[in-house]
Amino acid sequence: MRWWTKFLKGSSHKGHYHRRYEDRYRDEPRQSVDDSSGFDKDEIECAIALSLSVEDQKGKKVIEEDSESEQSEEDHQTHQSEEDYQTHQSQEDYQTHQPEEDEKDVNAQLEEDEQLAKAIQESLSVEPPPQARYDSGNVVPPYAFFFPSSYRICAGCNTEIGQGRFLSCLDSVWHPDCFRCDACNLPISDYEFSMSGNRHYHKSCYRNQHHPKCDVCNNFIPTNSSGLIEYKVHPFWKQKYCPSHERDGTPRCCCCERMEPRDTRYLSLDDGRKLCLECLDSAIVDTLECQPLYFEIREFYEGLNMKVEQEIPLLLVERTALNEAMEGEKNGHHHLPETRGLCLSEEQTVTTVSRRPRNGAEQRSIDIITESYRLSRRCEVTAILILYGLPRLLTGSILAHEMMHAWLRLKGYPNLRPDVEEGICQVLAHMWLDSEIYSSSGNEGASSSSSSSSSPPPSSKKGQQSDFEKTLGEFFKHQIESDESPAYGEGFRVGNQAVLKYGLRTTLDHIRMTGNFPV
Repeated sequence: MRWWTKFLKGSSHKGHYHRRYEDRYRDEPRQSVDDSSGFDKDEIECAIALSLSVEDQKGKKVIEEDSESEQSEEDHQTHQSEEDYQTHQSQEDYQTHQPEEDEKDVNAQLEEDEQLAKAIQESLSVEPPPQARYDSGNVVPPYAFFFPSSYRICAGCNTEIGQGRFLSCLDSVWHPDCFRCDACNLPISDYEFSMSGNRHYHKSCYRNQHHPKCDVCNNFIPTNSSGLIEYKVHPFWKQKYCPSHERDGTPRCCCCERMEPRDTRYLSLDDGRKLCLECLDSAIVDTLECQPLYFEIREFYEGLNMKVEQEIPLLLVERTALNEAMEGEKNGHHHLPETRGLCLSEEQTVTTVSRRPRNGAEQRSIDIITESYRLSRRCEVTAILILYGLPRLLTGSILAHEMMHAWLRLKGYPNLRPDVEEGICQVLAHMWLDSEIYSSSGNEGASSSSSSSSSPPPSSKKGQQSDFEKTLGEFFKHQIESDESPAYGEGFRVGNQAVLKYGLRTTLDHIRMTGNFPV
């Protein structure tokens, strides 16, 4: 089965990106007159001087009025001449009318100067937005706010910011407490933050939520030499892991193909295979334990009107014994790189797993007891061999496959091409898995008109299937369906289409006559 290799471009995967910003609420000094670039310095000094001169002129007017009033009284008492009287009269008129006009002008000028000074002071006290730095190193120069503070509306709470501290980022302004991480809901005060869509995060929160973690070592998957996040993923279980685990000797379950996590221990079999604890729950280890399942498979074939009359021995063996038997077999096709079942037609002596001793709860390996078994040729098939230690559904699918080999030989089918023979055998294995997964009773596919003279012995592995065992059955079906080998994979797909289109019996009759699947 082909594993997928995934590449992610850091946190920019699927539109994620980084932004930097400066938060101006960190004890930054306000902008002074000397730092202002929006006004000319001479104009500011001129406005201030004008304001001071008006104040000074106002004080002088009051002093002149008092001194002239005293002088006019002395002149009126001392001088009685007509000329002095006319002069004194003109001074009174000046004091009566002229100050009123001057006072109006001065007040208007003062009010205008105060408004000008207030506007200048307000514009100088408004803080410009912070600079926005991007990962590429480009810097956007700051610009000054010349509009009143009431125009600053927080993008978080949608209320007025006023003269308080604020942040400017993402083309909006925010209260410092309103710009929060979407994961932890705490304010973001860092100069850098990450985004996913329109959501912003602390860089650490983004990493925890979006950066892939290895399911084996439970660490963040590191980047490769190109700066990309590269990891492997199982096409069925979706288990993600670092590519280095394929080279560091990390064990893989021989049945479900999942890698062993660091916090879990897989069971070791005598022939070096590793078995996960979930697969161990339904594993069939010795020949005696497998006999009830063998009986179910025979009933399954009988329900398809394909009864096998001969009593064919079924033996569970180790990997070495299976390989030795395969070398001594002249006929048959074998699924490399590992064969887990074999239909024999030659006389041989094989070593079978007769039984296993009881292991403690903390046992990390399975000990087995073997014995030699001499096969004699009574028909075209001498025995069916199955690798021991496999889960019940996997053992059953292999047994259904090998039983089809036996049925073809016993029914006198000619030597078939590998893609035809292995393909139709995989079709029967797939059909049995379907019957086990989707049947309400588990094994009602057998015919009620069974002519067997003996009742099946009780099975320690048969019963209510767990959720994992059902998923495991789907995985074994997925293995058959996605096999890329010409014989087992392509042969199954062509044969399955023929069975779906014409039915099993018509397909078998066509194979007998032509040696090919019907098109």
